[in-house]
Amino acid sequence: MLRENHLSFGLTIPIENYDNETPTMKHQVERAQLAEELGFHALWLQDVVLEDPTFEDPATGQIFDSLIYLTYLASHTSKIQLGTAALVMPLRHPLRTAKELASIERLFPERILLGISSGDRRKDFEGLGIPIMERSEWFRKAFDYFKHALYSEYPEVESDFGKLHKSNLVPKPTSRIPTFMTGYCQQTLDWVAEHGDGWMFYPQRPEQQEKTIREYREKVKKYHGNVFRPFFMPLPLEVTENPDQEAEKIPAGYRIGRKPLINLLENYRSIGVNHIMLGLSKNKRPVTEIMQELGEEVLPHFSF
Repeated sequence: MLRENHLSFGLTIPIENYDNETPTMKHQVERAQLAEELGFHALWLQDVVLEDPTFEDPATGQIFDSLIYLTYLASHTSKIQLGTAALVMPLRHPLRTAKELASIERLFPERILLGISSGDRRKDFEGLGIPIMERSEWFRKAFDYFKHALYSEYPEVESDFGKLHKSNLVPKPTSRIPTFMTGYCQQTLDWVAEHGDGWMFYPQRPEQQEKTIREYREKVKKYHGNVFRPFFMPLPLEVTENPDQEAEKIPAGYRIGRKPLINLLENYRSIGVNHIMLGLSKNKRPVTEIMQELGEEVLPHFSF
């Protein structure tokens, strides 16, 4: 799914016309199966605990807990990747997170893509009694504990989250779970480049995104040499009936026809974007109709 100079595509869950309303979560299994059939590479789930009408995005993710729902969708599909965009590390105990992810990976080998973040929804932090202004430190500590528990045999760990001594997490994953930083995670770009297997960053116009990607890849080279680290980007889309409709900006994305969309996506591919998470919730047309059009008319231009 992730290759240098290539572009792959995912869909954000819920796959539903809901805009800023509460999604119904109906027909998600059928649409996940359709996405797999059409050649989409991944499904992406948010990590939201509480509904917050004051937040700029009042939608509550996919309603259900992200790892539970990820497992549910994995059990009803066969090969499409399942990703978190993104699991909020300060809000989850890292040992439990390691246990859950290792279990999922053993049950559904090599199908998890782990996006992680420091979080930004104040009400979730308040509800769990975690100081949002300290999330930078909480994130680093949780990430360090998580890695030791998941990949080390009988690690010795002393942390604010707990202690590991003469004990071992089981099961261990059969292979490394690719872990991608989302935004800066309240860290520096150096930290992101050093510790992540790739980077998820917010949508920008191609000329702006190119500068961001170039800076990131320079940092990766500094810490890891000439290795490939994929770059991910979400992109909300309203795909119009008119296939020739030129691009118009909408919040974080575009209202656009199919043909100009192919050119836009090729532009993103050429500047170094490796995976785009398409958000279809704002469409007025039936979402399955949009999926079908993208799968049959757009994705084949980027096959590899």
